[in-house]
Amino acid sequence: MAEELELDLVMISDKTDPPVCKILDYQKFLYQLKKKQKEIKANAQKIVVKEIRFGPNTDDHDYDFKLKHAINFLQEGAKVKAYVFFKGRSILFKEHGEILLLRFAQDLEEYGKVEQLPQLEGKRMIMIIAPKASKKK
Repeated sequence: MAEELELDLVMISDKTDPPVCKILDYQKFLYQLKKKQKEIKANAQKIVVKEIRFGPNTDDHDYDFKLKHAINFLQEGAKVKAYVFFKGRSILFKEHGEILLLRFAQDLEEYGKVEQLPQLEGKRMIMIIAPKASKKK
C-alpha cells in the first residue's frame, strides 16, 4: 500500500503487540517532530541568575542601593546570587559577611525565599535567593 501511494511505512511503536505502523511521508514526519521539539524548547522557562556583590564592610547606603536592585530582580522572576567577596586579610571577618547576607535575606523575605544559606567557597561567601511564585489571576 505504501509503495502504491509513494509514501513510507513508518513504525510508530514496536513495543505493542502487534506493532503500530503508519503510512506517511517520512521526511515530513521528521520535520514536524523537530518543529515540535523546537517549540517545546522555546516555551521552556529560562532561569536567569543575577549576581550582587558585597564587601564585608559594606555601608548602609550601598546596601540599600543593592537591596533595591535585588527586589527588582526578584520581581522580574530572576534568582539572586548574593555574595560577599573577601580580599586579603578581610577573610578574618567571616562573621561580618554572614551577618550581612542573613540581613539581606531577611530584608528580601517578602519577595523571595532563601534557596541556599550563606556558605564559604574560597574567598566568597555565597547565598542564593529564588523569587516567590507569582499569583496568577
